[in-house]
Amino acid sequence: MKVLFASILIASLAATAQAQTAEKPVNPKKPVAVSKSPAPTKRQAIEEATPVSEPDPRIKLSEAQLAIARTVFVGEIQCELGEKVTIKPMKREGFFFVSRGVHKFVMHPEESRTGAIRLEDNARGALWLQLANKSMLMSQKEGKRLADECKSPEQVAYAKDMKPVNLLEPAPK
Repeated sequence: MKVLFASILIASLAATAQAQTAEKPVNPKKPVAVSKSPAPTKRQAIEEATPVSEPDPRIKLSEAQLAIARTVFVGEIQCELGEKVTIKPMKREGFFFVSRGVHKFVMHPEESRTGAIRLEDNARGALWLQLANKSMLMSQKEGKRLADECKSPEQVAYAKDMKPVNLLEPAPK
């Protein structure tokens, strides 16, 4: 009797274990879908779902800011590591739609003491900094660069003409 009970118990445990580990048979005619891109992070999902609206009507641009806006390079700008930033002028003068992947910003120029062209989106905490030879997109909220070494065709030409300066040698007279 004990042997019969033990046999039944072992058989039922084996069947239970097999049922838990059994996998669905693979159909050779049906291709298996493989996910190539990782699932979006919570921040990326929020960025994608947040609509970018028109500029804040309370922001009034000065003549100096409008003059700065006329010097912003627009279009698709190539950056390091194969990234790209797109800058498009908006209907309202002096405002730009700046995007990189899931990051989307409505920016306007701010005056800078250094002479660099600065576009800011205060609501989302973003900054586009345009120098003569390169540009960069930064997230002030995250405290990091979103894109670096971005160069429009004009900036590429300027960078080619730059001459390196050796600070250790005396200046030529």
